[in-house]
Amino acid sequence: MTNDATTPTPAPSGTVHLRDGENGACIGATFYEQVGGKPFFEELVNEFYRGVATDPVLKPMYPEDDLGPAAQRLTLFLEQYWGGPGTYSEQRGHPRLRQRHQPFKVNPDARDRWLHHMRAAVDKAALPPLQRDQLWDYLERAAFAMLNTFDD
Repeated sequence: MTNDATTPTPAPSGTVHLRDGENGACIGATFYEQVGGKPFFEELVNEFYRGVATDPVLKPMYPEDDLGPAAQRLTLFLEQYWGGPGTYSEQRGHPRLRQRHQPFKVNPDARDRWLHHMRAAVDKAALPPLQRDQLWDYLERAAFAMLNTFDD
């Protein structure tokens, strides 16, 4: 998939897209398209935040009382990462995930809680095994990369 006729959207690591020429449009569906586009990512993220809303460790990390803005940011990020529109970068610039998470104490407990709620959301999505495993592999690697302390 392309942002316009000349700028291809980069594929997530581990994802291969055939292209029509060196910098051409993708041939075949992106992961974003395969899983159902925006509605899929909205439901995945909404399910994830249903768990976060009741988590005594994760919920206090969100500055907003309403998790809606955080859900919107995560949805836009995941859409862009998986080959959808580039709205996240248009609105917020480069993702800089580690830098954006640095102010928060992301220790192994917080990481594991995040993974627990995301696993529940991924499982509820009932994706085909290939897409489920590809999505989970990325989410798990991202969660481990956000770890910034071992303090309790």
